Amino acid sequence: MSLSFFLNYIDDQSTNNQPKGTNQMQTDQESAASVRFLQTLTGALSDLKKRLKYDYEQAYPGLGDIIQLVLDEEEANAWELSFPHLFLPDLVEAHIAKLGLQPVGPPHDDVLTPPDSIEMGNYQPVLAYANC
Repeated sequence: MSLSFFLNYIDDQSTNNQPKGTNQMQTDQESAASVRFLQTLTGALSDLKKRLKYDYEQAYPGLGDIIQLVLDEEEANAWELSFPHLFLPDLVEAHIAKLGLQPVGPPHDDVLTPPDSIEMGNYQPVLAYANC
């Protein structure tokens, strides 16, 4: 009788390796959520790399191979950080700057600023009174 009890006790303990208060279904749901998050993050990072590649190839025509190498290297570095999709653009920019490459055209930081030929007046709000 003691051997049977002992074997049942071991079997029960081997399947009970979850922390108290959790169950298998909750753990499976958390695992599925983690997998979805990583898939979404991987997709977002892939899209970001494509956009960065396009932007840098426009700024540095003919250097597509170098740009691809920089993107791949900095993507690997970004995955070591907590938010790779947030750090990748800065890592790539710093790497390109370290290479000393000069862009072909002017930077496009001023896309939303109005041209100098358009004069912007100093308009003041006017209160209107309506007798309804």
